[in-house]
Amino acid sequence: MQIDQPPDPDYEAVGIGYIGLADPHAREGISILRANDGREFHMRAFSGEVAGFISAYASGEEVPVPSIYRMIQEICEMSGLVLVKVKIYESGEALRANLYFKGRSEIILRNYRASDALALAACHGVPILVRSTLLRDMKSD
Repeated sequence: MQIDQPPDPDYEAVGIGYIGLADPHAREGISILRANDGREFHMRAFSGEVAGFISAYASGEEVPVPSIYRMIQEICEMSGLVLVKVKIYESGEALRANLYFKGRSEIILRNYRASDALALAACHGVPILVRSTLLRDMKSD
């Protein structure tokens, strides 16, 4: 698989329409990812802390980068790699993501937590792609 391949018809580009908390104790995050045609994918079951980072990155706030994201950023800088897109999909009962990096070489990291991939995409301003079958027309539901 090549990073610069033609767009995958099974995936749609989405933006972060909403990010917040699903519970009053700020333990569980929720995000609504929205395609250009208005269809949505509601993603939850990730930490409230990650939701806070995604929200800050999506709104352009300058916040300290958590150590794991900073580590990925430093590895990319040392290796001459740049995150270019993430793809979110279902794997059994879990949401997973592939992270696509490009530079002197191309690297695809497969089957990582979707919430971390979403945070990295928001932090670096790269396209977020969601498997089309996950998107729902909320007007008809």
